[in-house]
Amino acid sequence: MFDFSLLTNWIHQALTSFMPEWLAVTAECVLIGLLLLTVYALLALFYIYYERKVCAAFQCRLGPDRVGPWGLLQSFADMFKMLIKELISLKYVDKFLFALAPYLVILASMLCFAVLPWGNGLQVIDFNIGIFFLIACSSIGVLGILLAGWSSANKFTLIGALRSGAQMVSYEISIGLSVVTMVVFAGSMSVGDIVSAQSDGWFIVKAHIPAIIAFLIYLVAGTAETNRGPFDLPEAESELTAGYHTEYSGIHFGFFYLAEYLNLFIVSGVATLLFFGGWMPLHIPGWEAFNSVMDYIPSVLWFIGKAIAISFIIIWFKWTFPRLRIDQLLSLEWKYLMPISLVNLVLMVLIVVYGIHL
Repeated sequence: MFDFSLLTNWIHQALTSFMPEWLAVTAECVLIGLLLLTVYALLALFYIYYERKVCAAFQCRLGPDRVGPWGLLQSFADMFKMLIKELISLKYVDKFLFALAPYLVILASMLCFAVLPWGNGLQVIDFNIGIFFLIACSSIGVLGILLAGWSSANKFTLIGALRSGAQMVSYEISIGLSVVTMVVFAGSMSVGDIVSAQSDGWFIVKAHIPAIIAFLIYLVAGTAETNRGPFDLPEAESELTAGYHTEYSGIHFGFFYLAEYLNLFIVSGVATLLFFGGWMPLHIPGWEAFNSVMDYIPSVLWFIGKAIAISFIIIWFKWTFPRLRIDQLLSLEWKYLMPISLVNLVLMVLIVVYGIHL
């Protein structure tokens, strides 16, 4: 399998051959930032089209099919429309916080986006507390949502923001416990070490029942964390118009829209990292010919393909289950998911201590 660190090292050496070290590092940071922004935008456009097609399939219709072949350009048309929309200035809003909120939401998802292991040797940064950094950055998004609801001077946006704050803070506990469960098994918080530990088998197989339980809890809590149906109470159209971003227009509304879809990819990417080997290919012991064929598939495709497959399950949730009430939503977390996660964490610790795993 191709190691992308060969390519990145060659680029670094090429830059340092005709410029100082500090300038080369600065240029690399700019290039990486531009690349991340490009991938960020393209993935968001893909996910908008992807969800529309999946939703259409569930509802026995076609979905986008007019703009471009098979409707492929519909997302681009919507993007250009949003970019040229006017930014409406409201009279009673807190202008600074109102403008700051969408950037906080985008910042949170971009920081998480940058930590993901995209391929063999293709990671922006890998340090020994990578998972801790990822969880900490994901918590910034709720600040943007709360500021958006409060600064809009609208009771419906405030209700949506309060719902979202309660929901995200609650379900972060189950997500954190599921992540810690797998960190205990991996023995490291380094994203690179977690992927490397799955070279001889994905954790969803090696870690037995606790990994399956942790994955199911993570999937439910991750769906709630991204404010997607059936946990979309902060944006309940029938009650709150558009929820916390009702008063936003143009590119500011687009930031919230982009962040929602990229958070879907990030949740799926972290699940891929923790449970399904990250960019590691599928290997079956004893099937050497099959394994060698799997190694020819680029590691980037493995990671993105797994993340898209998990995203399909989360989209499936949205278009299958009815929206929960706020009391049902919070009861699910505090009465069921969190206690199960705590017991599952203890079970995983026992498995690791006594070596009861593959």
